[in-house]
Amino acid sequence: MTKMKTMLLAATLAVPAALGATAATAQVGGIAVADARAAVTNSAAYTTARSQIETTYKAQLDQAQARSQAIEAELRPLVTQFQTAQSAPNANQAALQTQYSAIQAKQQAGQAEIARITQPAQRAEAYTLEQIQAKLPEAVGNVVKTKNVSLLVSPQAVLFAQPTADITPAITVELNRLVPTVGITPPAGWQPGQQGQAAGAAPAAAAPAATSRRNSGR
Repeated sequence: MTKMKTMLLAATLAVPAALGATAATAQVGGIAVADARAAVTNSAAYTTARSQIETTYKAQLDQAQARSQAIEAELRPLVTQFQTAQSAPNANQAALQTQYSAIQAKQQAGQAEIARITQPAQRAEAYTLEQIQAKLPEAVGNVVKTKNVSLLVSPQAVLFAQPTADITPAITVELNRLVPTVGITPPAGWQPGQQGQAAGAAPAAAAPAATSRRNSGR
């Protein structure tokens, strides 16, 4: 992961009810664990689409990374000055507040600028995730049925589980079958959540995911 992760919004993948549900009458046997987010982001469709997004929007992503580094360079001496003034005896609180507000305003302006630059990539990734998520409930249902799972829980709800209890890879395999590829170009007028609303039962739309890029040494 590089600092590009901070430029794009973190993925918020909707979890099918089966993954989040708990039942007082659940059987002791047939319990499994699955990570919906990992199942989606490990899928072939997402991996391929992410690579396509990074290639298609390389100029914007490189520009955003360069601007992020430049903004950090601009902020660094201001932060140092603020910290020095803050540690001085009888520091002027009014002056400190002015310095802090200036730093915060510059940081927020930088974040807004980077968000504008990366907006096309964010939109493409949101569209990619929504297409895969639309098949997630079906993939989970198929795997649960095949493996005779009576209770499926998320990793966050488990203190310990044998590796064999994790059916996340199986869900990814099923996603690969159900949705082998997805497009990265949203149709005109598309907004996150529309596909799910049209389907009637699809999960809520995902926020744009963090686009992981290998450190290029910049």
